[in-house]
Amino acid sequence: MNYTPSRTALALALASAFFTTSFLVAEAGENPGKKKDFGVTVEQLLNAQSETLFGFNQPLIQSAPETTGAYRSPAQQAIDQVLVADGLNATYLTRNAADKTDMMAFYPLDNPTHLITCVEGGRQDLGGGKFNPSIQSIHLTSGEVKTILRGLDSCDGIRTTPWNTILATEEDDQGGAYEIIDPLNVVNQTVLDRGAGTTTDPAHIAKRTALPTMAWEGLEILSSGVVIAGDELRPGTPTGTGNDADGGAIFKFVPQTVRIGNQPINDLASSPLTAGTVYALQVSCVNNKQQFGQGCEIGNADWIPIIDPGQARAEANANGATGYYRPEDLHQDLSYADPINPESVRFCWANTGNEGAFNFGEVICGVDDNPAEDEAKPARQIDVNRFVEGDADFNSFDNLEFQPKTGNLYVIEDHENGDIFACLPDGKDRDIKTDGCVKMLSVKDSSAEPTGFIFTGDGTTAYVSIQHSNDGNMTKVDDYHTDDVIRITGFKIKK
Repeated sequence: MNYTPSRTALALALASAFFTTSFLVAEAGENPGKKKDFGVTVEQLLNAQSETLFGFNQPLIQSAPETTGAYRSPAQQAIDQVLVADGLNATYLTRNAADKTDMMAFYPLDNPTHLITCVEGGRQDLGGGKFNPSIQSIHLTSGEVKTILRGLDSCDGIRTTPWNTILATEEDDQGGAYEIIDPLNVVNQTVLDRGAGTTTDPAHIAKRTALPTMAWEGLEILSSGVVIAGDELRPGTPTGTGNDADGGAIFKFVPQTVRIGNQPINDLASSPLTAGTVYALQVSCVNNKQQFGQGCEIGNADWIPIIDPGQARAEANANGATGYYRPEDLHQDLSYADPINPESVRFCWANTGNEGAFNFGEVICGVDDNPAEDEAKPARQIDVNRFVEGDADFNSFDNLEFQPKTGNLYVIEDHENGDIFACLPDGKDRDIKTDGCVKMLSVKDSSAEPTGFIFTGDGTTAYVSIQHSNDGNMTKVDDYHTDDVIRITGFKIKK
């Protein structure tokens, strides 16, 4: 009988022909008849389909070349600061963000008007009892910058909570977590004593001592009040007791009263972060007992209880929690859904590693079947596996961001001339890793790195801080050096 091939059949035939031809054709300059490297063919296919897969025309092939000296200057345009993929545009949101501006959160949750940012600078008196900027607001239209809070030590992880407060954390060995209500009406307040958590505005700012004390980096806050976060610690670091720590653990806080509903709170006493239980992640290589050793950083996991949140790091190390090489940013994958268990949550975090030692970094993801369960006994309800593995060109993973609408994961490098890569979700193939990554942005200034990358809710616009540039050509603002926050536009979302 007559047969008219479908579009799908034609596409498959063309793809098959492309692969067969490409694989047999020699690379340019190679000996005739030599087979083309199959991995290179796959990379070229990924680049060629960039607009469909990632929403920009062509990815970057090369990183920005190195610069010397004080590259940043008052006359530069935003595009002078970064190389971006073809089809994307860069403009300044502000050039007056405080030096070492890091992670950012949109505020308020509905119809955001501002970015609320963490400033990673150490606690220092700038003169006359005026401390370093630690938390700032940046208006999304005007770019106006205001300091909310001063006097933290290395503010890094920051999120808007589902109940519309801000939770800001310190990347310091004695790092704390501070909750702020009505942050746009909090101006130039100060942390007076980090240990005690006293501030000049206790009605609006509270240290959350029920959360673990650690070097905070990435964190996710669920609507239930559960907080999942990582301790930015490298393996081999001496602890306070002189032990050789296994590395940074992943922690979970479960509130004493699990929150129901999505209404904002009216006072800090109503926050679910006032009291609860802390756990540390313990991964095993087998499913019926706890096993330790090489390779046991992925597998089947429990949450083990931490008795004293103030000693969370030491307890985690002493009681066999799994350590990772500098866990940094951590986010929930909102595109993940388990039709059998709607309570299930997938969270992913970056382990920076050490590129100089050929440990190129990784993104690991865990699936927790019931994150709000306050387990009296571990239930091995978390599956933990690698999702992205680094290489010589793509390494030292730091910040992460899931793009709304697409589920693509953006991975930000933690070094000078740093790049940002876009990574596909895992498709229907056999493996459980990303289907491929391409380079989307590269910082031109060799004294700076990209950080704080965050997407708007529609996935078409992103913001990134160009952190800790050499500011020899720039004037101070508020007695402090500054960073540029850049707006990236032009991402196309497939309908």
